[in-house]
Amino acid sequence: MNGFDEKYALTGKFLVSLPALDDAGVFGQSVVYICSHGRNGAMGVIINKRLDEFSFADLTMQLPVKNYAKLSEVSLYAGGPLEKVRGMVLHSADYVRDGTIIIGNGIAVSSTSEIISDIAFDQGPEDKLVALGYSFWAPQQLEHEIYNNDWLVIDAGRELIFRTKDEEKWQRALDESGIKLDRFVNVTGHC
Repeated sequence: MNGFDEKYALTGKFLVSLPALDDAGVFGQSVVYICSHGRNGAMGVIINKRLDEFSFADLTMQLPVKNYAKLSEVSLYAGGPLEKVRGMVLHSADYVRDGTIIIGNGIAVSSTSEIISDIAFDQGPEDKLVALGYSFWAPQQLEHEIYNNDWLVIDAGRELIFRTKDEEKWQRALDESGIKLDRFVNVTGHC
């Protein structure tokens, strides 16, 4: 863990919280999609924590355009503990505008008001997950947490992000990893 090795970059992967994080508030039983990871740290969006106290209609009321013909039912998610008023949209790569970052595997991220407006007018991406806030790790912080068995890293896919029920995402991610929690030891032996 001395220095960053590009071959271990986690961009485009899932972090699946392990039992050590069950008491960690927002991160307990969470699945995080990593949007970027490098020498300057990591940034991701939690994909399985739906917000009930704030709606997509509430979000669109923050925009300058108010005359939406018909608002689609779009769920909002708690993307992480930072900047909880900032909208981040994970979406399919069929939608690309200024500010869109293509991450890979047909997944992109946008954080402009334009995408919220386009979604409201049914002109947005085919698949979308709208989150308020995001998660961030300082340089080497995430690597340290993985080393301490806080997170499991697995390949990410659109099916889990966009087509799996929120309450099933964490367990399905664990199942896809092949890890059985009843055989998992939450203590590491470091020399």
